[in-house]
Amino acid sequence: MQTFFPALRYRDARAALAWLAEAFGFEPLEVDEAPDGTIGHAEMRLGEDVVMLGSEDGSGDFGSHAEQGWVYVAVNDPDALYERATGAGAEVVRKLEDTDYGSRDFSVHDPEGNLWSFGTYRPEVPS
Repeated sequence: MQTFFPALRYRDARAALAWLAEAFGFEPLEVDEAPDGTIGHAEMRLGEDVVMLGSEDGSGDFGSHAEQGWVYVAVNDPDALYERATGAGAEVVRKLEDTDYGSRDFSVHDPEGNLWSFGTYRPEVPS
């Protein structure tokens, strides 16, 4: 069961929802539109895991956070996802490669600068 939920902010959250679906295969679970037409809160699923996102407005206790996200996602087939993401125009930060710690990874920026890393590395959680 997932207990950590990345939460990202976007200047254009509606465009981010569409791009995350196209580039990585995320599926929307919930999209709550604010009265001004921005996205107050959205949840997207990739497999069994969820990421939350919403429109950046710079208000509140936390201030501005667009372009500051960094997420790592463990996947079974990074090669196919790399092709999908680059086909959708993802800006490659680190090309698909085999690492010295036994993973096959890549990293890309989304259209607003958040960093997404995908790979086969899965941290082991002691029982």
